Amino acid sequence: MRYRLLLSVCLVVISASAIAGEVSYSRDIQPIFTQNCVACHACYDAPCQLNLGSGEGVERGASKATVYDGTRTKTQATTRLFMDAHGEPAWRRKDFHSVLEQQGGQAALMARMLELGHATPLPANSKLPKDLVIGIDRENQCPLPGEFEAFAAKNPMAGMPFAVTGLTAQDYQTVQRWLEQGAPLDEQALQPSAGEARQIAEWERFLNAPGDEQGLVSRWLYEHLFLAHLHFKGGEPGHFFQLVRSRTPSGQPVDIIATRRPNDDPGTTVHYRLMPIQGVIVHKTHITYPLSAEKLARVKSLFFGSDWQVGVVPGYGVQRRANPFETFEAIPAQARYQFMLDNAEYFVRTFIRGPVCRGQIATDVIRDNFWVVFQDPQHDLYITDPAYRGETTPLLSMPGQLDQIEDLLGLWRAYRNKRNDYEALRTAGYAVAPAPDWSHIWRGNDNALLSIFRHYDSASVRTGLIGEIPQTLWWMDYPLLERTYYQLVVNFDVFGNVSHQAQTRLYFDLIRNGAEQNFLRLMPADARSGLFSDWYQKSGKLKAWMDYYPLDRKTPSGLPLSGENPKRQFAEQLLQRFAALNARPDPINRCTGQHCHRDGLPADLQQAEQALSRLASRPASQLKVIHQLPEATLLRVEAGNGRREVYSLLRNRAHSNVAFMLGEDLRYQPRLDTLTLYPEVLTSYPNFVFSVPASQVADFVAALEQVSDTSSFETVVERWGIRRTHPQFWRYFHDLSAHIREHDPQEAGVLDMNRYQNL
Repeated sequence: MRYRLLLSVCLVVISASAIAGEVSYSRDIQPIFTQNCVACHACYDAPCQLNLGSGEGVERGASKATVYDGTRTKTQATTRLFMDAHGEPAWRRKDFHSVLEQQGGQAALMARMLELGHATPLPANSKLPKDLVIGIDRENQCPLPGEFEAFAAKNPMAGMPFAVTGLTAQDYQTVQRWLEQGAPLDEQALQPSAGEARQIAEWERFLNAPGDEQGLVSRWLYEHLFLAHLHFKGGEPGHFFQLVRSRTPSGQPVDIIATRRPNDDPGTTVHYRLMPIQGVIVHKTHITYPLSAEKLARVKSLFFGSDWQVGVVPGYGVQRRANPFETFEAIPAQARYQFMLDNAEYFVRTFIRGPVCRGQIATDVIRDNFWVVFQDPQHDLYITDPAYRGETTPLLSMPGQLDQIEDLLGLWRAYRNKRNDYEALRTAGYAVAPAPDWSHIWRGNDNALLSIFRHYDSASVRTGLIGEIPQTLWWMDYPLLERTYYQLVVNFDVFGNVSHQAQTRLYFDLIRNGAEQNFLRLMPADARSGLFSDWYQKSGKLKAWMDYYPLDRKTPSGLPLSGENPKRQFAEQLLQRFAALNARPDPINRCTGQHCHRDGLPADLQQAEQALSRLASRPASQLKVIHQLPEATLLRVEAGNGRREVYSLLRNRAHSNVAFMLGEDLRYQPRLDTLTLYPEVLTSYPNFVFSVPASQVADFVAALEQVSDTSSFETVVERWGIRRTHPQFWRYFHDLSAHIREHDPQEAGVLDMNRYQNL
């Protein structure tokens, strides 16, 4: 008996030792990468294109090719993970090199990069050396295995994780042991649950139903949902799906048709399929869209609730890409617009938060904060007037389909002139239409009100009206919304050349101007010139003369606004009239009484928000610390009973105008910068984190109010700041994602730290 017991104990010990020695990628390694690496190594802006969010990304390895290059003269080959190649040999043919293989008696490249980082630890919570370049503009050298020794000698501080608190000793040993074992990958592909599979089958049955009308609707839906992270009602937490074009029908493995754009010619019979999104969900690409039986019924009702027919099935090509209004003109315009309005935040998010992880090509054409409302379909001439629609449709073509550098100026002028011809027809049409009033502003659901914040080269959008009343507002109709979506999402090619990117940027400038001028139709006719001059100061007046259609200064508004500030009157009435739809009331930034905090909070958090409200909506001329703050600062407030709240401190930079591609610094008005302070994570890219006990928030605010220069700001950082080198950096950083998961779990994902600053 004793012998058998001893044998059993030995077997258990041997078994445990074997398990301890065998490192599993899915169980042991991916969690380490998710905790310490994915915040930088995801999407196209991953250093050296090394994506560590999935086994396929790890196996693909790294590349010296840079995705973001605003000066390249030739279009670059696409390198989209899970799409443009499958399996290690295919990626090697695309010049990706392994970071896992042991070569020439040397350890794997990943092992050596981790060893370099482990050998050069950073002092706890210290500032990084000034000569250590960080941020998204840092040049990625991407050494090959044979180049590593020279690279390490020249860059001793460039080990991994780069410029941040390193792996724990245990995690470091685990990854190194896995690499020594040959880096086996045991990742299992995510599979839909039974309930999700049933809904997938229903949607695929609908999308692939026969008939020209169905085919055209499915094509339009695909082009509008290809970027979405789709989730099903009653689905599993963390399960998201992507709509793709496949060579294979339902019931067979998906075979993706990997065209450069979603509206390029597929070259074969198309089957629309829903497939699980693999790998770690990262917030910057996580643009969600809900699917359900109710949504499917809504789509059927919108698109097939009236009789219409396809005369000639449209093909593909330059003109079809340039003008989706012509391509899909057979589909009732009311259905197209209403589908977009139903989930307007999704569509605005696709071009504001962006499909490409870095969007300065678009973001430098927008203000740092503004509100968006939409024109009601019943008062949109493009929807209600067939003659007007027929006359204007040919003028709604968009540039960027042809990318000859030598003809950039000619292409731009041609499309600018078309757009201004459209504006002439539009102005004439609305001049004889009923004057716009409150009934002309759509109020179908809480997507009717949107707030947008720019953070230099990224931006975010939320339902509801957040922050102080902004300098500008947009009023978008269907042609504006659809053109923005096609120009910046469907037709935008992150791998395109400088001509393509310049045409995209220049035309979006016209769209922004159109949305602003449309809003001005709501203002009294005699107030429009003053408002427009405030939005287009200095060089903006020259741009208005050169490229914009003249402002309508005559057609009356139907709103009873008067006095010196009709825009403020409009905004205040908007907040009152649409209060039931305003998803995010904002007593901190728009405090109208003595209580500048949210209701329902414990006393310590009420006091904290009351103190924080002193920072909100004050210009930098009165609050000098704004000059020291980056674009998007996150503040953790730790209250009693283990509760904590997270606030976004967004720096809104002021400009005389945003009408030019270059020279932003020349138009910057730093004294007019302000802060928006809101209790949510309003960015995918935190620039810095402060963590403050609720009992110290008043002291924190007072210290910020006393900041006058870099030195006095550094004192605040030393006391409450979480630097990249903080021993608990990753705990604080990922707690921001945890906050999103607690309050809006469908929107949670790993945040990006490529823009985390060295304060």
